[in-house]
Amino acid sequence: MLMAIVRPLGQGPSDEVTGAFRPSGSSGGSLPRASRSLASVMLQTTPLATTVVGSYSVPEWLGRLKTDYHQRRISAQHLNEIHDVAIKAALKDQELAGVDIVSDGELRRDNDIDYLLTRIPEAGPLGPGLAADFAFTREQTQRPVKFSFTGPFSLSRRIHDTGYAGPADLVRALARWLNVQARELAAAGADLLQIDEPFLAGYPEQVELAIEAVNIVTADVPVTWALHVCYGNRYARPLWEGHYDFLFPAVASARVDALVLEFARKGLDDLRLLRQYGWDRYLGLGVIDVKAAEVEPAGLVASRIRRALEFVPAQRLMVNPDCGLRHLPAAVARAKLRAMVAGAAQVRAELRADQAPAG
Repeated sequence: MLMAIVRPLGQGPSDEVTGAFRPSGSSGGSLPRASRSLASVMLQTTPLATTVVGSYSVPEWLGRLKTDYHQRRISAQHLNEIHDVAIKAALKDQELAGVDIVSDGELRRDNDIDYLLTRIPEAGPLGPGLAADFAFTREQTQRPVKFSFTGPFSLSRRIHDTGYAGPADLVRALARWLNVQARELAAAGADLLQIDEPFLAGYPEQVELAIEAVNIVTADVPVTWALHVCYGNRYARPLWEGHYDFLFPAVASARVDALVLEFARKGLDDLRLLRQYGWDRYLGLGVIDVKAAEVEPAGLVASRIRRALEFVPAQRLMVNPDCGLRHLPAAVARAKLRAMVAGAAQVRAELRADQAPAG
């Protein structure tokens, strides 16, 4: 049980995590944590910085070799070397597309939940920690790296028959374990961490518990934090439908620097919520529909960014796909990233032209 490895509430720094995070010394857009990190420098100096949500297209050969491993036809060491090759290729794809902040594509993970659950003591064979995954990625690229992991609320949806007094206690225990992982990631040099909560949209009445748990995860970890909330991406299909009204105003108390949301598939109507509730931190704007194989024209991406600029200034706007790219063919994923980067570049050029002195 998690009880054996995490402190009860009342015995750790997580109890002090209350109230909203506010960028210090400004009305928004300043990152007081990890202020000299690659990621924060990129965000502070590059309006409309482009990034990914986390996962990347899984090559067919990688899927086959994972099956070989599970059927004991190849060793764990061999599979680890294969993962290294796949991650290097994913990073190169992102770099060639021009993405500003890259990820490892989560290619070591069969899925985002079981990969973490098997790393919890007594839940399964304990493999290398997340910090080791990040350290390898950090060595392979000069670009800022985003490292994402599934949040405690979504993880809790896959655990049954526990010895906790109630589901909320399980969520808090998972959050404390993830806080330990986050501290190790920060010590390894991670400076942009993202919590993914793909199940939250299906349980909107639990949003306050989920935000409480997010604050336990981020407590005393001096990095730039992002929170990604979507409507699921199971085999390129959403698990739920709806709007982001359920997130507000609860998300205002989340101790995170950025909110990463999907808009390309759902439409841009929910941008109104940012103004309505005074969201004054970064927004990760989903401009690429990862559930459709059609590649968006750069002009369409640019139009979505322009619309978002009516609600969020360029200095606080990141540009990313709606969700991870796991279920897209590699050629489509590459083309969509190129379109995303081209659309962002187009709007960035327009902004520079608007700011140029009249001559």
